[in-house]
Amino acid sequence: MKLGVNMNRLRGKNFVVTGAMGLLGIQHVLAILSEGGKVALIDIDSTKMESFTRDLPENQRSNVIAIKCDISQENEVMLAARMIGETFGVVHGLVNNASINASVEKNLNRFERFEKITYSSWKEELDVGLWGSILCSRIFGVLMIEGGIKGSIVNISSDHGLIAPNQNLYKIDGLLDEEQPVKPVTYSVIKHGLIGLTRYLATYWSASGIRINTLCPGGVLNNQNDQFISRIKSLIPLGRMANPNEYWGALIFLLSDESSYMTGSTMVVDGRRSVW
Repeated sequence: MKLGVNMNRLRGKNFVVTGAMGLLGIQHVLAILSEGGKVALIDIDSTKMESFTRDLPENQRSNVIAIKCDISQENEVMLAARMIGETFGVVHGLVNNASINASVEKNLNRFERFEKITYSSWKEELDVGLWGSILCSRIFGVLMIEGGIKGSIVNISSDHGLIAPNQNLYKIDGLLDEEQPVKPVTYSVIKHGLIGLTRYLATYWSASGIRINTLCPGGVLNNQNDQFISRIKSLIPLGRMANPNEYWGALIFLLSDESSYMTGSTMVVDGRRSVW
C-alpha cells in the first residue's frame, strides 16, 4: 500500500474513525494518515482491521490503533476511549462514519420495503447509524472539552440526507412493483438525522471551541452492476459516480484548521446530483 504525506495539516493530532473498514471508512483513515495524523480505527471487523494494518507501510503502523467495538454499546465505546487515551493521548477529532448501508453491490437483502419494515431492523440500523454517532460524539466530545481541545467532529451523511432515494435506480426487470427492492426508510432517516445532530451540537457546544460539520458524499464506485451505474450517471450533472478517494480533500479540510471558522455546516460532494 503506497501512502505519502502531503502538507502535514494533521500532524501531531489524533483522530477516531468509526466504521473504519467500510468502503469510505478506509479512505477516511488513509486521508488522515496522508496528512500526518494518527488514527484509532473503530470497527466490528477485527480481522479486516488486522489485515489493513499489516498492509500499511511499516513507518505508518505505529500511527494506527485498531479496536473492535460495537459503537451502539456505551461500555464498549468507553473502553475504546480509554485504550485510545493510553496509546495516543488526547483526541483532536472524530469521524462518525459507521452505518449499516443497504447497497446494491453487497447486501440487497436489506432493501426492505416500507410496508414490511420491522422494529428489529429499524432498531438495529438506527442503533448503529444514529445512536452510535450520538454516543461517540458525547464520549469523545466531552473528552475534548475536558482536555481543552478545540477539536472537530465530522458526521458522514449522504446525498440521501438531502434528497429522497430514487427507487427507480434499484428496479429489477420482471418483478412486480410490490416485490421491487427499495432503499430502506432507515437509511434516509439516519442520514437526515446526522445533519440534525450536526446543527444541534454546533450550537450546543459553541462555547467549547469544538466544531461539528457534516460531509455528504454521493454514490461511490464499488463494482456495482452496469445497469445501476448507467441509471445513476444520468442523474449526476458530472456524469459519473465518485472514485473512493475523491473525498480525501473534503475530509482533511473539515478536520484541519483550514475550516476553523466553519461549524454547523453541510458540505455536499456528490457530483451535484442533489441540485436536480
